[in-house]
Amino acid sequence: MTGTKKNIRILLAVTLLLWVQGLYAQKYLSGTVRDVQSDERIPFASITFKGTAYGGLTDSAGGFSFAYPEWPSDTVIVSCVGYQPYTFYLPADSTRITVEIQMERGTFNEGVQVKVRINRGLWVWRKIVQHKDKNNRYKFDNFSYELYNKLELDIKNLNFRRFTKLKPLKSLDDIISSHMVDSSGQDQKYLPAYLTEAVSDYYYQKKPQKRREVIKGVNTNGVKNESILKFLGGMDQNINVYNNFIPVFDKQFVSPASDNGDMYYNYNVIDTQMIGGQRYFHLTFVPRRKGSSTFEGDCWVHVGSYAIQRMNLRLGKDANINFVESLSLIQEFSLINDSTWFLTKDKFVADVSPAGKKVPGVIGRKTTTYRNIIVNDSTVTAELVKNKKLEEVVVVDEANNKDSSYWSSSRSRHEELSRIEKGIINMLDTLNNSPSFQRLTKQLKFLATGYFDVGNVELGSAFNWFTANGWEGFRMRFDVASNKYFDKRFWYHGYLAYGFGDKKFKGKGELFYLPKKDPRQYFLLSYTNDLDFGQNYYGEVTQDNIFALAIRKRNVTRKYLRVEEKKFEFFNETRSGFSTLLTLNHKNYYPLLNLPPKDSFDLPRSQAMTTAEVSLRLRFAYLEKFLESTFFRTSLGSPYPIIEANITKGFKNVLSSGYNYTKISASVSDYINVPPLGNISFNVFGGKTFGKLPYVFLDMAPGNDLFYYNRHAYNMMNRFEFLHDQYAGVNFEHNIGSGIFRIMPKLKFRQFWTAKALWGSLSDANRQMNFKEGNLFQSLDGKTYLELGTGIDNILRFIRIDCVWRVLPTSELRSAGYVTKRFGVFGSFRLAF
Repeated sequence: MTGTKKNIRILLAVTLLLWVQGLYAQKYLSGTVRDVQSDERIPFASITFKGTAYGGLTDSAGGFSFAYPEWPSDTVIVSCVGYQPYTFYLPADSTRITVEIQMERGTFNEGVQVKVRINRGLWVWRKIVQHKDKNNRYKFDNFSYELYNKLELDIKNLNFRRFTKLKPLKSLDDIISSHMVDSSGQDQKYLPAYLTEAVSDYYYQKKPQKRREVIKGVNTNGVKNESILKFLGGMDQNINVYNNFIPVFDKQFVSPASDNGDMYYNYNVIDTQMIGGQRYFHLTFVPRRKGSSTFEGDCWVHVGSYAIQRMNLRLGKDANINFVESLSLIQEFSLINDSTWFLTKDKFVADVSPAGKKVPGVIGRKTTTYRNIIVNDSTVTAELVKNKKLEEVVVVDEANNKDSSYWSSSRSRHEELSRIEKGIINMLDTLNNSPSFQRLTKQLKFLATGYFDVGNVELGSAFNWFTANGWEGFRMRFDVASNKYFDKRFWYHGYLAYGFGDKKFKGKGELFYLPKKDPRQYFLLSYTNDLDFGQNYYGEVTQDNIFALAIRKRNVTRKYLRVEEKKFEFFNETRSGFSTLLTLNHKNYYPLLNLPPKDSFDLPRSQAMTTAEVSLRLRFAYLEKFLESTFFRTSLGSPYPIIEANITKGFKNVLSSGYNYTKISASVSDYINVPPLGNISFNVFGGKTFGKLPYVFLDMAPGNDLFYYNRHAYNMMNRFEFLHDQYAGVNFEHNIGSGIFRIMPKLKFRQFWTAKALWGSLSDANRQMNFKEGNLFQSLDGKTYLELGTGIDNILRFIRIDCVWRVLPTSELRSAGYVTKRFGVFGSFRLAF
């Protein structure tokens, strides 16, 4: 018995020794697989040892780990649908290897191995569509969540070594070089240049639809503009893959989950997987036609509920969108209870290269996470009661001044910063405090806008410094204005111009006061004494810039008019989008060349073209959004039509005014996406003038004396050609998208058509006053003026060519002094995605 026990001990010792030796003889391979563009982990990628049956799949977080006594092969192949295969070698003497694999995007048309006899792709797509109402988060009466947004911008394809040799950047060489990042092992490097974070509480109610966002914290690394801060939240960044169309910049792309998806995509189920004890279909999709507004990609669909658990979208190489070399959108959904799926993360990555793949560009990465999700709860409606309008974004006090502990706590709930992201913040702090970098930003601003700051004064724009025309000859102009460093409520601006031909000085001065920004209220006082270079009528047509020299139409009789104007404006806006603009005007016109002079009117010269008037403009633009600077703002449009009405009253014998009159006008304009048929924009307008007046106070149809296309003017009409005291018109444009150019997707041309019509007439009294011997005016007399046009947009990504036909009237009404043509070709620049 004792001997038996001894033998057992020996056997156990030998077994343990062999096991320990085997343990130490194991070789380990581990790592993660990521998308090279988005840096997102790739789940369920195939890891195979070449020429063997060994390997496996990455887990749901893109990780993998293998252990073998010996390497089954010296070559490992990583493959995944939609990516190019990745191969790497294992040194024979290595025992523990950890790798970070960056996979390049490929195509979903190649390398797809169907593991079932029947293609179930269409069947799964139909199930997704049938269950959309149950899985779409907008089915709930209300919901709320805490949202964390992180936006990073990286500069790519820039020769940083040569770049930092420039004199303004020599002192920044060490800063920039220390933060450059290898682009997945490629020769090119990119520089992380900007990072911003925002934390907010978001609230949504379906009926009546209300939205509210309270931005609690913003880490913008230098950006202090509140209107920009509002765009860093989530109000305008909600992408819903269950919708029929998904917005990509200013375009609408067909969603793979669209009700009509089978018309645009080929679907295929390539696999099923168990994830967290649940079974999922792996569905892939590719466009049926090249050049269409569609994606390619794949998604994981839960078996049973047919809810999308993860969606990967990317633009194909033939997608007709400008400046974007690649784009991907990843969304992840999670169960927040036993049956409710809700969006918990999305990531948007765009590689923007304005001039091609090999020149400097920008990579933008936006990551959004959603936490503390609440659905159908009274606390949501209680918060929405605070709204003063249906949609409201509120930036809390001190949101831009949160300390490091606040951001540490917020990131721990959502997503921690990576090592690179932490480095970006440190670099930006250093750069913003560098005098060399501050000088560089001023120089770049001047090149882009023509303006530059000297202390609390702004000079420019350089684009108006030099020009020439037939009356003034060579013209020089110098502008000066205050900037935000002078005062954030009060602004002044003025310019002085001199014509070397007429040897006259001209100029303008204006004072602007902004007591309230939200809702907006301002006062403006101005004085102008200069030539009339354009018409603020249905839009602006101006010729007071250096570029106008090369694009003026030939054989057009030039008309020159000087205006002396004193103006006061008061603007007031409500939160509902309704605004009023009250204007007091005193104008005195001086015809200079090829226009009826003051002496042709039966009044003293001091009154013949002098008026004192009061105008009131009423405007309603519901949910209109703006991008604001310190004093002024640019409209980003409204999802609804914009309505405007104007009434003007002129008073005789007030400040030497010679006329009593009343003018009324109104317009409706809108911009409508009509996917997949592009977009439509239109403007319908009309007006009437009551009174006997000289031509300068009547309604002059806006013509165009340039070969540069103007969408607000009638391009085959000359300036001062048609005169009316009542009128109506329409301006319509339909941009179709690829259209007939779909057969040539690489060119990325776009097709459009336009129609512009005008109806007008002139009373007998105004005809007798203005239509005298030698005058060049015409009137439509109730006839129709019609222009039709078409052309090619997006030539070389930013050039547009318009071919315009003057269709009506069929015969010239009066051609004295005019060279009118029936057809014209116009060029213009259009920067659009």
